[in-house]
Amino acid sequence: MKFTKITLAVAMSLVTMVAVAQKFEGLAMTPPMGWNSWNKFACDVSEKLIKETADAMVTTGMKDAGYEYIVIDDCWQIGRDSLGFIVVDPERFPSGIKALADYVHSKGLKFGIYSCAGDKTCGGRPGSRGYEYQDALMYAKWGVDYLKYDWCFTEHLNAQGAYTTMSKALKEAGHPIVFSLCEWGGNKPWLWAKEVGHLWRTTGDIHNCYDCVYSHGSWTAWGAMQILDMQDGLRQYAGPGHWNDPDMMQVGNGMTYNQERSHFSMWAMIAAPLMSGNDLRDMNPQTLSVLTNKEVIAVNQDKLGIQGFRHEVKDSVETWIKPLSDGSWAVAFLNCSEQVRKFSIDWNTFSVTDPLYKMTLTTKDANLRFRDVWEKKDLTFKRKKYQSDFVLDGDDIVMLVISPKVKK
Repeated sequence: MKFTKITLAVAMSLVTMVAVAQKFEGLAMTPPMGWNSWNKFACDVSEKLIKETADAMVTTGMKDAGYEYIVIDDCWQIGRDSLGFIVVDPERFPSGIKALADYVHSKGLKFGIYSCAGDKTCGGRPGSRGYEYQDALMYAKWGVDYLKYDWCFTEHLNAQGAYTTMSKALKEAGHPIVFSLCEWGGNKPWLWAKEVGHLWRTTGDIHNCYDCVYSHGSWTAWGAMQILDMQDGLRQYAGPGHWNDPDMMQVGNGMTYNQERSHFSMWAMIAAPLMSGNDLRDMNPQTLSVLTNKEVIAVNQDKLGIQGFRHEVKDSVETWIKPLSDGSWAVAFLNCSEQVRKFSIDWNTFSVTDPLYKMTLTTKDANLRFRDVWEKKDLTFKRKKYQSDFVLDGDDIVMLVISPKVKK
């Protein structure tokens, strides 16, 4: 097996921040992991929900698996006071945001909040337009660690300018905050957002389905597989501290077990932020096992930060490849059909070169470990048969980590 060494220039390009960056540097060096309220609860948020979710993140083992952010999405705010400072809904959050953030922090977690670049948020609450510095000061005072910043009611605004304004405001407020740009990809944030924020949405909203298109009338939401397809051509823009964001996950919101595994695996393969969007207080064992699979999470959290790529498609089975920092490779075989697919891989002839980073995976005549990260066992081979025969159910996935065997 040939593992081409990464050149110093490539490695430096992945971790070096541009000197003119407005954002806080050194944050989100691996894709952020956490929970966001929107997918499951929309505007039905409250102090009680957030506290119980923080508790559940700890007791379910999600914190131990690497999840750390608890993010309130829209509808926590109701107005502004006479000085223009944002006012929290006193009925839903009677103790205030500072006390809530303190509670989340007491659990060893980090706290996130939501606003919007427009006059109003997508839920019709007060946006940050014209109040960016006041809001940033308030977030710093509250101890906010993460800001999701949306793009509704932004008539006549320039996206790069609006997001840069908030980025500067956060930086000047002085409290380190991960800045998540939720601009939906319309202004190609991957071309300019590296210096502005730590992650940027590449598409419109994800819908609670695996493979569908859902019309809301004036706008469209997409299934997980449609969102995945929309990431094509974007991997060159992602890396430590600056990530393509295909939106929060829908794992735990009604998909089949196969679909949940595939959805989660592909978000890991493309180095996407792993933000769960389900009810952490009420997860079945299937969903919990998916969200806390540490071997899959390790692929996502690999410090090299290279986004995986689609290598080929054959008979509805996609082969995805992701190089890892220790010289290993993640390889995923995704069945994009609802039908069972049978296929074989001859490892004597399996060879893939990353077209962007020029690293090569070759499995011929090598002393390798093939680890199935969902079955949590190593592949074995029949005598003189260096081949794997797979049977993939509809919408299912096989995900391997291929690495040199450690000499004893």
